[in-house]
Amino acid sequence: MRETRRILLDGYPVDVVRDGDDLVAGDGRVTAIADAVHLPPVTPSKIICVHLNYRSRVDEMMTKLPPAPTYFHKPVSALNSHDAAVVRPELCKWLNYEGEIAIVIGRTCRNVSPEEAGDYIRGYTVANDYGLHDFRDTDSGSMLRVKGSDTLCPVGPGVVEGWDFRGKRLRTIVNGEVKQDATTDEMEWDMHYLVADIARTITLQPGDLLLSGTPAISRTVYPGDVVEVEVEGLGTLRNHIVTGPTPIRDDVGAQPTETEEVLSTAQGGDWEFRGIRPPKPPASEI
Repeated sequence: MRETRRILLDGYPVDVVRDGDDLVAGDGRVTAIADAVHLPPVTPSKIICVHLNYRSRVDEMMTKLPPAPTYFHKPVSALNSHDAAVVRPELCKWLNYEGEIAIVIGRTCRNVSPEEAGDYIRGYTVANDYGLHDFRDTDSGSMLRVKGSDTLCPVGPGVVEGWDFRGKRLRTIVNGEVKQDATTDEMEWDMHYLVADIARTITLQPGDLLLSGTPAISRTVYPGDVVEVEVEGLGTLRNHIVTGPTPIRDDVGAQPTETEEVLSTAQGGDWEFRGIRPPKPPASEI
């Protein structure tokens, strides 16, 4: 397997290859991984994410998988990197992690079969599909602000080529405590299926990212928390949570809310009414 990363080297973005604990640039310069300033390892034209895929997540939420995958889009402005800050805007409270594996497209892909899809995949990287559930009431259809706000898509630290996604362990660790723990065998739809499904109508370009879903136990994190997503064979993506210095403006647009829809999603299987009744709609809809 081969792992490539992108770092700042003497102030300039440089692609490097991992060699043990070092990163080696094409001109021979060597940087220790511990000293590197990481950038996102790819520059995608689009970031596409699967809603539900892991059976443990479906069971936790007491729901059912749809007959085929459903997706949402993160704008590329949400892209973030290993060891960087994830920003929770002032006046927001319900920021959740979702440890995932991201597929990295290697060449232009359109209208391929699942059996062919692997030939269009460059490799894989670790992702954290953060969600700002304070906007779930207003953006539940598009997920635009929920999942697409700035910094909410860290990926990295590198792209690993030649990695077999089958039977691999994924864990999310918050402040040293394991929260999510699953394997890719829980996925209903594998990586090749997802690529082929999207590419039926959407042309995938080199560098594009497809996030493949999260297992059970997505929970809220807070400023000061350190969140790590560890995937067997891909490494560990680490980020810390900070509060944004600028509050959400209150003179335009929908405001952050704390309805049962917000709480039921942010608290996952811990929501007190899970399995008893569905979330009550916002008062404005009653």
